[in-house]
Amino acid sequence: MKGVAAVDCGTNSIRLLVADVDPATGELKELDRRMQIVRLGQDVDRTGRLAPEALERTFAACREYAAVIKGLGAERVRFVATSASRDAENRADFVRGVVDILGVEPEVITGDQEAEFSFNGATKELTGRPDLARPFLVVDIGGGSTEFVLGDDSVRAARSVDVGCVRMTERHLVHNGEISDPPTAAQIAAMKADIAKALDHAEEAVPLAEAATLVGLAGSVTTVAAIALGLTHYDSEAIHHSRIPLVKVREITDRLLTATHAERAAIPVMHPGRVDVIGAGALVLLAIMERTGAEEVVVSEHDILDGIAWSIAD
Repeated sequence: MKGVAAVDCGTNSIRLLVADVDPATGELKELDRRMQIVRLGQDVDRTGRLAPEALERTFAACREYAAVIKGLGAERVRFVATSASRDAENRADFVRGVVDILGVEPEVITGDQEAEFSFNGATKELTGRPDLARPFLVVDIGGGSTEFVLGDDSVRAARSVDVGCVRMTERHLVHNGEISDPPTAAQIAAMKADIAKALDHAEEAVPLAEAATLVGLAGSVTTVAAIALGLTHYDSEAIHHSRIPLVKVREITDRLLTATHAERAAIPVMHPGRVDVIGAGALVLLAIMERTGAEEVVVSEHDILDGIAWSIAD
């Protein structure tokens, strides 16, 4: 087993995974996993620079992570950063601060690398499962975009499309500055049409119909899984590698899209920040399952962070 630490620094958050990994057996033993909201990309589109307060928030998180990494004895660290850090005029300040604190330079990875890390993170533990056929289609439903990655032992095709739970909510469910509660039939139809166009675009690069096993990542998918499992609190271990049938996803999506804000907020596993966007996120998942013909989705709590960890060990 090798002790490794993976850091994923995005526009909004910075995440850490410290793990013992064994490339020979495909075993990853998680020692610590945490996340902080640092908003590194604050105002960077407008100013072209990383704000001093954003840098300090990020460095404060890095100092905390450095202590965790040292305490757990991880021998190697890899730090992957958002493109915001690459494009900023004062990128050197960011790089110098990270190197001083963690001893490694931030890497801005390509879209192909991101797809590979996400695929490996989500499927590494699944490759020896005789009950799961290949190829895998990994779908990561985020706030602004959804990533599709198809592969067997490695990535065959990948594409990112601009549909996500936040983007769909803001584009279709906001009227006069307020989110419809619940959405109208016309709003839901508009979302479905938008998602269908995005799936057409994804299918130009990724043969979705070839997927034998659908693997779903991120908060929209895990929340739908938690509801389907009837959990009274969010239980990562119960959710990880659960298998949620299409009929259940359709039932939950209908429930979420016809519920009021108060009814969604009362669901025990619902994160407060997801109450207004979960309906759109569930609809994206449902549309993907219907397009691919998947009878179920295998839910994974492991993602790009785990893929970064594997890349260190390999």
